Amino acid sequence: MSIIEKLSVSAVRNIHGLEICPVPTVNIIHGENGSGKTSILESIHLLSSGRSFRTSKLEPLINSDQDEAVVFARLADGKEIGLSKSRRQKHRLRLHSESQSNWENVARELPCQILDSNSFLLLEGGPKSRRQFLDWGVFHVEHGFVESWRRTKKSIANRNLLLKQRSPDLSQIAAWDFELCLAAREVHRAREQYFQEFLPLFLELYQRISGGDVDSLQIQYESGWAAGRELEDILVENRAIDARYGTTQSGPHRADLTFRLGRNKAVDILSRGQQKVLVSTMKIAQGLLLSQALGSNCIFLVDDLPSELDHDNRAAILSQLVSMGGQVFVTCVEIAGILDSLPGQPKLATFHVERGTITA
Repeated sequence: MSIIEKLSVSAVRNIHGLEICPVPTVNIIHGENGSGKTSILESIHLLSSGRSFRTSKLEPLINSDQDEAVVFARLADGKEIGLSKSRRQKHRLRLHSESQSNWENVARELPCQILDSNSFLLLEGGPKSRRQFLDWGVFHVEHGFVESWRRTKKSIANRNLLLKQRSPDLSQIAAWDFELCLAAREVHRAREQYFQEFLPLFLELYQRISGGDVDSLQIQYESGWAAGRELEDILVENRAIDARYGTTQSGPHRADLTFRLGRNKAVDILSRGQQKVLVSTMKIAQGLLLSQALGSNCIFLVDDLPSELDHDNRAAILSQLVSMGGQVFVTCVEIAGILDSLPGQPKLATFHVERGTITA
């Protein structure tokens, strides 16, 4: 069970030193804008994945007065995870007192889903955001996926290096084509299988949460190369084009999800509030699928839920999150907007943040 029992944060943005003991259910973090609410969620996400959901840059993440940011969590099963990120040295990550060379084991122990303003990128952003969404789900339900994914990444990187040469070595390109295609088949198979399990679950949840008709909503998974054709043939045919651009144009790194309402792109039809309901439901469906596959819940980090959502949609999303039985962290400016949207009387904890410090 992925439940944070104790969380300590030091020098993440404006948090100088903070320690909380969250409850296993709903934790509400409230305070004025700029108080440090989101930085608490960011710290949990950083510990879980090694990345911020707000920036790709290290500099603004670490408090300007400090050289190192530290995040520590003790889970309900006794496992401890600690991370230090430094301006001058390589990060240090430990899981239950053992050093970790990457985030694979930690990510499995502490799966986190973030619902924030960047979630809109699933609809209006580029394919990369949608691939990351898809691969997060596949990673957690099929352990062999990450190795195939790494092989495709390595193959494409090496193939691109060869393509950029003035006189590319065709025999070496062919060798990397072979390796890429082997790994790409596994990546595509795992993604396609996951998507087939995800889609009906999502549509059921979306109808329940939005209360609308989902018949006109179409979501399709695209592999990254022409449907019905072998990737091997496409790589050979497009070798001259790839060499001209210096990049591999077809492959699993070009995979995407498309969203349409009838003949139109969903992002062009749905209001901002409707988009937030859709992307929130997608994240919730991923969490539910993980729970069904592994018998363990992921942690939901919900930043500024009231924004762009009316009371009914806010209540529907919170109701679904609470019913899943996992740990939820919700930030808001006005706590009343969350309390009046919570179904029933779930056990909850509230934390008031002011200038990076818990005051109540």
